[in-house]
Amino acid sequence: MVARKRRGFRLRDFRGVNPEQVAKLEAQGIRYTEQLLAAGGTHGDRAALAAKAGVPESVVLELVRLSDLARLPGVKGIRARLYYDAGVDSIERMAAWEPQALLRMLGDYVERTGFDGIAPLPKEVQSCVARARGLPRIVEY
Repeated sequence: MVARKRRGFRLRDFRGVNPEQVAKLEAQGIRYTEQLLAAGGTHGDRAALAAKAGVPESVVLELVRLSDLARLPGVKGIRARLYYDAGVDSIERMAAWEPQALLRMLGDYVERTGFDGIAPLPKEVQSCVARARGLPRIVEY
């Protein structure tokens, strides 16, 4: 049996994305986070992809940021959206936080905004920050 390489998380499964804009990226062969990260790793790449797909460059950047966060284990649709909306919108920003401060900030954010989801548990935040500090930087912002 040959092992199949996982393609990553589907872009359409991130909370809060516009399905019509994602469909335009899918028409260009970009369905998964890994594909988007490969195609949109630099500003120039994102501008070219946005023009080719007919979507705003800001949409491509948002999806790249969500995809970058989704490289962290356990950070996918809802959790990536929470981090992104709370301002922790890149691996670099995640790595810069001290876990306890991030935990407090996220709890306050969920309470203040009524975010439709729960704040992460302490162990999850500690793991995310530690992993973010060890991940290679593959996106230029």
